[in-house]
Amino acid sequence: MTSASAHRVCFSLQIRPDLLDEYIARHTPVWPEMLAEIAASGRRNYSLFLGEGGRLIGYYEVDDDAAARAYLAASPVAARWEAEMARFFVGLEGRPDQAATPLTEVFNLHDQLAATDTGAVTDTASPTSIPTDESDDAS
Repeated sequence: MTSASAHRVCFSLQIRPDLLDEYIARHTPVWPEMLAEIAASGRRNYSLFLGEGGRLIGYYEVDDDAAARAYLAASPVAARWEAEMARFFVGLEGRPDQAATPLTEVFNLHDQLAATDTGAVTDTASPTSIPTDESDDAS
């Protein structure tokens, strides 16, 4: 769940196809001190997803993205990590954590449900009725 002031940030990068296995290995696991810096920056619920051909999608939530970016830009740990990661990306100038362009969010279920007339956000995962193929054999 996101807080009322949280911003959702999503970005896309391209991993060099010949380095995919190494990129995955470098994230299994990430350095503990880098994990601590990401958390200290204010980023949370951070995930990376790898698609076909090396398309990488990143997502995180943060209250102040500019402050989080500035924190990581000043971090010696993040500078070391990003310097080592830069070679994995295609067409990226500078540090990956600073150069990735956020994608524009065009839909969010939670926000739209909250904006409905009732303002209620309900669990829609449970069906109200389940059709069956059974026939009535009680004749």
